[in-house]
Amino acid sequence: MIKYTPNYLQKLEGLIKENNYTLRNEKGNFKSGYCLLKDSKVIVINKFATLESRINSLIEILKELNEKETLTDNAREELTKIEKSKSAKGNVPAEQ
Repeated sequence: MIKYTPNYLQKLEGLIKENNYTLRNEKGNFKSGYCLLKDSKVIVINKFATLESRINSLIEILKELNEKETLTDNAREELTKIEKSKSAKGNVPAEQ
């Protein structure tokens, strides 16, 4: 089971960067804690969001990128692990 830790956040941020996206932490009024800027491969996360919210936002972004088939194999594998653990553990991703 995952503990929403800064280390886990860094792992997810690494997956985003591995897929050639620029990740920025900025202030703003984002509906769900993030904003995906179209056609520019920039992801903006609300820097005032809680750690849990930021992690959940990055997971949602990874899901969206996976649907567009733009994830690396490593990121796709990690996302599969997260989704399996969410369904098995009551909607909470597992940490490795």
